[in-house]
Amino acid sequence: MTGRMKILNNKELEMLQFTHLAEECNISHFISTRRGGVSTGNYASFNLGEYCGDNPECVSENRTLLSSALGLSEDRLFAAHQLHGDKIAVLDKAYLALSCEQQREMLHGVDALITAEANVCVAVSTADCVPVLLYAPDKKVVAAVHAGWRGTVLQIVSKTLQYMKETFGCEIAHMKAGIGPSIGLEAFEVGEEVVEAFAASGLPLHSIMKRNTQTGKAHIDLWHANQWQMQTAGVLSENIETAGICTYTNQEDFFSARRLGIASGRMLTGIFIQH
Repeated sequence: MTGRMKILNNKELEMLQFTHLAEECNISHFISTRRGGVSTGNYASFNLGEYCGDNPECVSENRTLLSSALGLSEDRLFAAHQLHGDKIAVLDKAYLALSCEQQREMLHGVDALITAEANVCVAVSTADCVPVLLYAPDKKVVAAVHAGWRGTVLQIVSKTLQYMKETFGCEIAHMKAGIGPSIGLEAFEVGEEVVEAFAASGLPLHSIMKRNTQTGKAHIDLWHANQWQMQTAGVLSENIETAGICTYTNQEDFFSARRLGIASGRMLTGIFIQH
């Protein structure tokens, strides 16, 4: 289903929520926008990405604002150094006992985070790539997944679902999922090498790709590609909410790396179990 995003105004920060996840009393979640921070230029103003070239002091202040709005300790907000792969990490008690430096090292190259620990926020950083949130109410386990086109081809969402099932015993049919703001079909023009990668991945190319009738260029529907993965894995269609918001065409509210360039801001999409 395509949801009507719920606006979450908190301490001058404008964020969004999925309507069906907002109804769950055991969790809290958020999708940040560009509004409410201190960064400038292509990072204006609420950049939360640590690895995109912004002034580290601005990023730190923005993260402090976010943590305060969420009622979380800053050292319980985690986002990995993503590398567009399919590596998954679990944030458990052993991970939380590591030093800050060890924690950062463990999250290098990770594109999906899972936790069953209370008040530990797992988040992904995006600016066109697809952020996916997963919640297993039967086991109280949450996950945040970064699914750019490469991660989608690698079927990282499907792998995360299976990981949650095998590691925590989560029943996939009971899970709830949200597909956040990201680049939409009309804006996501790709080259033939990307088409070939999708064709080789096992994803249903006939339903996720279309060609522009005037240019002949291929366009990929990342939202549908990731929803297909979820449904194929066993998530019920009524438990999947798609924001339906294109970051490229809504540049006033969201960062878009395709529009602004790589040296630009990032949103965070995160989820945590409330104590």
